[in-house]
Amino acid sequence: MKPVLVAYASKYGATAGIAERIGEVLRDAGLPAEVVPAAKVRDLAPYGAVVLGSAAYMFRWRKEAAKLLKALAAEAGRPVWLFSSGPTGEGDTEAFTEGEKLPKGLIPLADRIGPRDIATFGGVLDMAKLNAFERWVMGMMKAKPGDYRNWEAIDAWARAIAAALLEAGS
Repeated sequence: MKPVLVAYASKYGATAGIAERIGEVLRDAGLPAEVVPAAKVRDLAPYGAVVLGSAAYMFRWRKEAAKLLKALAAEAGRPVWLFSSGPTGEGDTEAFTEGEKLPKGLIPLADRIGPRDIATFGGVLDMAKLNAFERWVMGMMKAKPGDYRNWEAIDAWARAIAAALLEAGS
């Protein structure tokens, strides 16, 4: 069984934490999974499936995740799942993104890939980690600091990925 690549692009570590958790759930289900920063992925051939996630700032993915998404679109044929993280605040994460699951510029690439699912998870807002401009923007938005990752939703999503791969014999 080829391993599952869980690749991520994270600015302050929250998305990396989500990716690590997804990898852990996949391994607990009996699947080989490697969690790797998107910028360090050089070859997709060793992987039977890919989970790719990115922090989304102002609903833009990090460049290294967008670059890997482009590589996935060029090498279609393996199951792919995508996720974004970043909305902060209480409530439904999709309400924060107005129902958009990916940044508009990435939708044509995703359409070529045909991901099995696209999820959006809450992020973390730690004002101490932000640069001056980011603090200003968050202040203007009256954003409340905190960890808005919903671990139950993340675990459930990862278990669904594991179930799909195990059912397919991947």
